[in-house]
Amino acid sequence: DGHRLASVEIPLPDGASGMPGVIVPRKTVSELRKLVDETTDDIAVGLSETKIRFSFEDTVLTSKLIDGTFPDYQRVIPEGNDKKLDVETKGFAAAVDRVSAISSEKSRAIKLSLSSGSLVLSASSPEHGSATEELEVAYQGESMEIGFNSRYLLDITHQIQSGDAHLSLADAASPTILRDAGDASALYVLMPMRV
Repeated sequence: DGHRLASVEIPLPDGASGMPGVIVPRKTVSELRKLVDETTDDIAVGLSETKIRFSFEDTVLTSKLIDGTFPDYQRVIPEGNDKKLDVETKGFAAAVDRVSAISSEKSRAIKLSLSSGSLVLSASSPEHGSATEELEVAYQGESMEIGFNSRYLLDITHQIQSGDAHLSLADAASPTILRDAGDASALYVLMPMRV
């Protein structure tokens, strides 16, 4: 959406070779997520020129496809981010959540201050004052400060299943890559905010 991107790569399921790439509406994806949470069955996917169908158990979800070309998302995945941060995901998410309670409702901005072995999270707003929290982390690179929308950070950390999150950063104005340290198939790109 211009602020964040998520990409997951999985092995091609049986019967899917030769299927074209398609764009599925966001609302369809939301409905499908709710439905698949309640099943352990395989899901059959069928395609026509203009529609997609998902069927499992006694459920069938049919949707129109979006006509057009998906943006070249590979272009926004940065290469050469040389500053590396490894942080325990649950503790990081909890700290982001606590500190962001102070940030303004509108921006949800929090600042990450990185230095060797340390990450200080902070937020401030004229109405609510300020909050800071320090975490012990593994960080390689020059000291730097970068701001993010805390809600977007939490959305990503809630998807990370292993114990650690791995961040690759460049500078305060460039996109950051986040990964699940235990799952190389998923990649998240997050644009920074000015704080």
